[in-house]
Amino acid sequence: MTDEDCIAFLQWALPRLERSWAGYRKVRRLVCKRLARRLRALGLADVAAYRSRLEAEPGEWKELDSILGIPVSRFYRDRGVFASLESEVLPALARAAPRGARATIDCWSAGCASGEEPYTLSVVWHLRLQPAFPQLTIRVVATDMDATLLARAERGCYLASSLKELAPDLVSRAFETRDGELCLKPQFRDVTLMRQDLRTGMPDGPFDLVLCRNVVLTYYAAPVQLEFMRRIADRLRPGGALVVGIHESLPPEISYFKPWPGARGVYVRTAKATGD
Repeated sequence: MTDEDCIAFLQWALPRLERSWAGYRKVRRLVCKRLARRLRALGLADVAAYRSRLEAEPGEWKELDSILGIPVSRFYRDRGVFASLESEVLPALARAAPRGARATIDCWSAGCASGEEPYTLSVVWHLRLQPAFPQLTIRVVATDMDATLLARAERGCYLASSLKELAPDLVSRAFETRDGELCLKPQFRDVTLMRQDLRTGMPDGPFDLVLCRNVVLTYYAAPVQLEFMRRIADRLRPGGALVVGIHESLPPEISYFKPWPGARGVYVRTAKATGD
């Protein structure tokens, strides 16, 4: 399969899955390698034969959809974002949180892959912020559509390369070495992992913080982006924070978020989304 053949196939198939070719342009080689493996598994000669298979067997679209997931993740990924969360955003949310029965900061990591992002939130909160806000706890829900990735997250053990951006003191305090891997200690695993496809469902919320980085605004088509952002906004409390990828930006049609001052890739929830 040539690069040109793969590109032509993706430009045909992606819109049918409500995905964006522009988002896949830079990662197409990874996707094309996966696609080639799928063709070999099916005994097909080329993408033309695979296209015929998709047209004849609608169930194969689900297999193709799984091929299109891009599970790039690591602890403290994009350190500037997590530095802002640690120094500005989470403390502000903590100061605004009601005291009493709901003494929590509710967070959702959408497209959590193998758990690095939500576990980073847990580690940073417990070791860096909890002492300043002893009356508050953090509650993290993490969702992904890939069962294999979620199983890795449930296991909670990682290669050292996945933790290279996490501060050494956090690594030493939050992880223990086991069979050549770094495994998260039990007290930092207070994350609810759920298998969920954003196109068909989202956790109910409401949340104070939603991380949706390098998922919706990169890989999905523009109309789907608008619908996803509306549904995400409906799950954010007024004044809550949305975090997107550092190379992503919200569509101009969206008026119910404004940039969080001084925090790259972070937006604050303003007006009600429904009906905007």
